[in-house]
Amino acid sequence: MHIITKKRFVEFAAVHADAAEPLKVWNTVAEAAKWGSIAEVRLTYPHADFVDPFTVFNIKGNTYRLIVKIEYRFARIYIKYFLTHAEYDKGEWKK
Repeated sequence: MHIITKKRFVEFAAVHADAAEPLKVWNTVAEAAKWGSIAEVRLTYPHADFVDPFTVFNIKGNTYRLIVKIEYRFARIYIKYFLTHAEYDKGEWKK
C-alpha cells in the first residue's frame, strides 16, 4: 500500500513523542500490506473499525487513534487524522 502523506506521522510524533515508534511499526506493516477490504485489514489489525468512509486504528494500546481513508482498488492509504483517544471521543473529526 502507498501511504499519503507520511509527513503527518512526523508532525504528530513531534507533539506526541510516545507515538513515534508505534506509528513507525504501523507504517511498516501498512506499506507491506496488500489489503483488499476491511476484512483483510482486520486479519492484521483485529480492532480496526470502519466508520464510513474511514478506517480507524488504535495506536499505542488505544492511547491514540489513526484515522485513514483506504482506497483498496488503488492500494492507497490517505492519512486523515491523528487524535488522542479523548479527541476521538468528542467526534469532531466526523464533521
